[in-house]
Formats: sequence, C-alpha cells, structure tokens
Amino acid sequence: MTFKGAAKSLTVVVFATILGAGFAYLAGANSVSMGVHSAVFVCAMVAFAVNWLAFIPSALAQKDTYYDTVGALSYLSVIAVAAYNSAPLDARAMVVAAMVGIWTIRLGSFLFTRIHAAGGADERFEKIKVNPPRFLVAWTLQAVWVIFTASAALVIITAQESAPLGLFFWVGAAIWVIGFGLEVVADNQKRQFKKDPANKGKFIQSGLWAWSQHPNYFGEITLWTGILVIAMPLLSGWSWLAVISPIFVFLLLTRVSGINLLDGIAKERWGDDPDYQNYRKNTPKLFPRPPKG
Repeated sequence: MTFKGAAKSLTVVVFATILGAGFAYLAGANSVSMGVHSAVFVCAMVAFAVNWLAFIPSALAQKDTYYDTVGALSYLSVIAVAAYNSAPLDARAMVVAAMVGIWTIRLGSFLFTRIHAAGGADERFEKIKVNPPRFLVAWTLQAVWVIFTASAALVIITAQESAPLGLFFWVGAAIWVIGFGLEVVADNQKRQFKKDPANKGKFIQSGLWAWSQHPNYFGEITLWTGILVIAMPLLSGWSWLAVISPIFVFLLLTRVSGINLLDGIAKERWGDDPDYQNYRKNTPKLFPRPPKG
C-alpha cells in the first residue's frame, strides 16, 4: 500500500473517531456522569477500545474471523458499562438493557456460527484484511456503528430522570417484539434452507423471503425503531440525536454494507436465472408484502 493510501485510511479513522465521540458527547447531555464525562461518552470510548484492541491480533494474523463477534461484544460492553454505572435501573432501563442483550447474544451467536460454517472467512474483508490501515478503518467504523445504533438504548439506561411506563413504552416494546421475531424467523428459515443439500446453489424464496428479499434486515430496522419509541419520553435537547439510531441502521443496511453488497453477490450468482429475475421483479426489496399469486 502506498503512503498516500495509508494516509487516506488513517484520515478516515481519525474522522470516524471524532464523529463517534462527538456524537456521544452531545447525545449524552442528559445522562448520568462517569467521572468528568457523561456515561454515553464513556460507553463510546469503550466501543472504540474493544474494537481497536481486537484489531491488533486480527491484523497480525490477517484474519477477520472474529469481526462480527467483537461487534456483539461491543454492544454487550457498552450496555454493561451503562447499566452498571446507572444502577439501580428503573423498569424502562432494565427492559431495554435486556432487549439489547437478547438481540446481541442471539445475532452474535448466529453470525459466529455462520462464519465458522463458511470456513472462518468473510468475503467483505478479503482485500482489506491484508492492508492494516484499511483494516483499521473497518474496526473503527464498527465502533461508530455500535455507538450510533445503541444511542437510544444508552440514553434510556443512563437518563438522569425517569418517566412512568406509558403508551410510548408499550407501543415501542410491541414494535421491538415484532422486529426481533421477524429477524429470528428469517435467519432461521435461511439457515434451514442452506442446510438442505437439495438447495445447494439455489436462492431462498420461501417463507418470509417470499414477502421480502431481505426480511431479516427489515426486522432489525424495526426493533431499533421500537427502542427509539420507548426512549421518546426521555428525549430533550441534544439527546434527541438518538433518533439517528433506526435511521442509521436503515441507511447502513440499505445503502452501505447490507442490501447493496448482498444484491451484488446475488446478481453474480443468479443474474441470468429467469427464476431469480422474476423473484427480484415481484418481491419487495425490504418492506414485506404478501407474495403475488
């Protein structure tokens, strides 16, 4: 890698770090303190620390096997730090901490199993894991991903003032349950589809996948929307920045590393297949709709 290329990657790392830290500093305006900083800001520093520490052995070994696992560990770490510092938690905070914990453990174990079933390599990192500066960008962006995505949950858990459980809590909880259920069912359907030798080389178009080309992503966007709804009564001033949580997840999964990446891979594999062309034409990209016919 050229000096210019390395400098560009490190510039991205610095910018992403400032962005994540600055966002957390502002979003945590109404949170309890940890020393001289807000708990949300400290949690952001924890997210960066976890990913940068994991980057070191991964870069030395030029392996990406534990990238997603470290992402899950990052969520658990920031939620644990926030909950420990804010104890005793009120009912809203306890429920949200449990929600994020359940989602993280479920998705983290699913991704861990999937990457090992695929031989321990992720094609997203095939070119960059041999390039330390570019690889560092990926780990830094994962920390920013955690900070932005978990922001509404962190605002709830670390809030200085509580609010009674009311309509926002119950509606948000219902939305979260629906989203979590969709993600779990969709992932399980795809896993079972791939386990069947008769489906080798084929694409899934049954179950929830007949309603949406990416039902698992729709579920993830939905569950984070539910957590934001739960947070609404606690938002004021700069903490309103937490509304970015589901928006960020939506943009990430539809414009960056999710749908665009997977669709490109799918087109390479089945782009000339009439069944796949028909599936893409008649099945919504994201928002579920009953299959035609």
